[in-house]
Amino acid sequence: MTPERQAKLKAAVQKRQLNLAVVLENVHDPHNVGAVLRSCDSVGVQEIYLLISDPQIDVTDMFLSKRASSGARKWIDVLLYRDMELCIRDVRRKYDRVLGTKLDTTSKVLYDVDLNGSVAIAFGNEHEGLSDQFAQNLDGNIEIPQYGMVQSLNISVACAVVLFEALRQRRAAQQYDHEPDARREELLKRFETIQNEKIDDDFPKLISE
Repeated sequence: MTPERQAKLKAAVQKRQLNLAVVLENVHDPHNVGAVLRSCDSVGVQEIYLLISDPQIDVTDMFLSKRASSGARKWIDVLLYRDMELCIRDVRRKYDRVLGTKLDTTSKVLYDVDLNGSVAIAFGNEHEGLSDQFAQNLDGNIEIPQYGMVQSLNISVACAVVLFEALRQRRAAQQYDHEPDARREELLKRFETIQNEKIDDDFPKLISE
């Protein structure tokens, strides 16, 4: 490994936001999932919870190809669930708040929401957004202000907008300047191990318990 490559890996691990995660509920298009993966890697998100509880969605169709994720799959932990309750339970065990993007009367404008601290942000599918069942488990909802005729954003675009606002807030709070610790040392070892592996086409293991 070259010194330049080693420095790049260390810098990426140092800036990983280990207390920020994304949840995707029943997203149909693997290209949207791939775009979200790229945004997550760019911002420093390490975990994505991929919930596919809709029986009409064939999990095998959600193939995270290299073309869709542009290599980001290699560096992101994708946790695949079929069971909504199990997914929500695991997210809540690890993150203090779960915020969603389901518009309702209690939604707050994105730029008024504190995205520092331990938080997971959930996004729904391309057609209906977050389900009512999932929304019942949220601590709050985020609204992206829009002023055009079409009040709708593609799921991957909406995710990118929210994540880069989180980046802005966390940079201002100096949350991208982490000292090495046990979790980051372990992550660095993983990055060093997988850097030459081609795992972009590797589908994540289904978590059943």
